[in-house]
Order: sequence, then C-alpha cells, then structure tokens
Amino acid sequence: MSDIYPRDMVGYGRNPPHPEWPGGARIAVQFVINYEEGAENNILHGDAASESLLTEFGFAMPRQGERYLPVESQYEYGSRVGFWRLHRMFTANAVPVTVFGVAMALSRNPDAVAAMQEADWEIASHGYRWIDHHGMAEAEEREHIRKTVELHSEVTGARPLGHFLGRRSENTLRLIAEEGGFEYSQDSYADELPYWLEAGGKQQLVIPYTADINDHRFTTTPGFNWGEPFYAYLRDSFDVLYEEGAEAPRLMNIGLHCRLVGRPGRFGALKRFVAHVQGHDDVWLCRGIDVARHWTAKFPPA
Repeated sequence: MSDIYPRDMVGYGRNPPHPEWPGGARIAVQFVINYEEGAENNILHGDAASESLLTEFGFAMPRQGERYLPVESQYEYGSRVGFWRLHRMFTANAVPVTVFGVAMALSRNPDAVAAMQEADWEIASHGYRWIDHHGMAEAEEREHIRKTVELHSEVTGARPLGHFLGRRSENTLRLIAEEGGFEYSQDSYADELPYWLEAGGKQQLVIPYTADINDHRFTTTPGFNWGEPFYAYLRDSFDVLYEEGAEAPRLMNIGLHCRLVGRPGRFGALKRFVAHVQGHDDVWLCRGIDVARHWTAKFPPA
C-alpha cells in the first residue's frame, strides 16, 4: 500500500481533548434547520429535471424537462407552514438555532429571514443552490461560492461564517478554505468534536454534522416512519452522550428540515425531545458559530 493515504482513520484516538464547554457543560447541543425550499432542482431554475430528494415520496424519480408539481408543493409547505411551526416552538423555548440557508431559498422569503434574525439565529451557508455538487467543475463551484457569499450578504446583511453543502464535491472544503471568510465547515460526519484540517493551504476548522440524528431519515430506508422512533433515537443519543459527558463531553447536533419535521405528525416528537433536553442541567445549547469561536479560542490550530 502507498504510504500516502488522504483519510484520517485515527482522529483523537483514545485521548480526545476535553472541550471545556461553557459552564462546565456535559454536552453541547446544536439544533440545525436546513432551509432549502425554493432552491431545489427545478426547470424554473434552469435545471434539466425536477427534484428527487427528501420528499414524502421517498426518492422520487426526477421528471426530465418537466415540473413535478406535487414535489414542488411539498417544498412550498416547508417555507409556508413548517418553518413557522419550528420558529414558534424554538423561540418559545429560547433555543438557539443554526440555519443552513441556501442563498437562493433565503432570497425568496424575506419574512422568514427577518424572523431568523429577530430570534438571533445564526444563518450559515448551505450553498447557492440545493443541488448535487459531485463532479461539478472546480471553476463552476468556485463561482457558486462567490455568488453564495454575494447573495447571502445581500439578503441577510452579513456574509455567512459557517458552511455546509451536504451534497459536496471533492473540492468543496478546499475552495471554501481558499475563499477565506468561513470560520468553520460542517461538511463532515467523522467525529463528535471539532477538529482542524489542512485545506487550501490553510487550517480550516471542521465541526462534524450528523446524518443519523436527522429528520431526512423520514424519507430514506432504513429510516423513521413515524414520530416515536425518531424521538426514541434522539433521546437515546442524548442520554448516552450526556452520561459519557461526565468524563468526556461531546457535541450532538440535530438536523431538521421545515418540510419534514414541520409536519404535525413528526413535530410532536421534536417538541418532546426539546423538553427532554431542557430537563437536564449542564447542557450548552449553542449555534455553530458559538462552537467555532469557543474551539478556536480554546484549541487554536497548531
């Protein structure tokens, strides 16, 4: 085998750093809302086909050269109804939120953006469009990043400081590091603590995200087919990390989508989980930028 292997299979190993979360917290909990509605694949946006992912139809077959109106209306539900249900619940419980906002989607709903800002939610970047970047030409993706920062700044009044693409390319992390204005990337599922990664000739902070504690599993197999198993998985994940946190605190983040968990039959499970979290002491409810700045101050890049 070659001595050069581009993956880190060791990480922090048997001696992870104590993160020293604020207030001596045993666990840091980050709630994330992925705001994508209005930026998905659609021939109205110049795409070749309709959207296929994260709908009530599971993996819907994209319609080439045509609109898929039932899928479109499900996305519309997310911005018209689901977002506001989530906003009411999180603000009523004073829970901070990170929004992974697709720039084009944010631009289509100024009132939602205003509500995010009134609640002091972080609006991080989820790219310019909610499309698959796998195989995208480097020059095209670099241009997408430029347009992302430009449009996000125009819509929110400030550039994004966090970045999560999800459907990323092999160039994404390097390109955002080269751009230079992102304090963290969340395009990794590799750990339960932040870590530094060399990319684009710089040290880029990576805050691991979640694919298992995520409501997208309502639309995938295996996944959750109703609210109770979703709640049980959230609760068990929290309880294990909270117990371990007496010695080795970690980060738990919960990925949400307005059009998915914003449906009443799923929303009740999320409400119960928020109550479960808030029933515990020594929990740091945080946004991505809070984690990034804490980690940078406590564990600066070597």
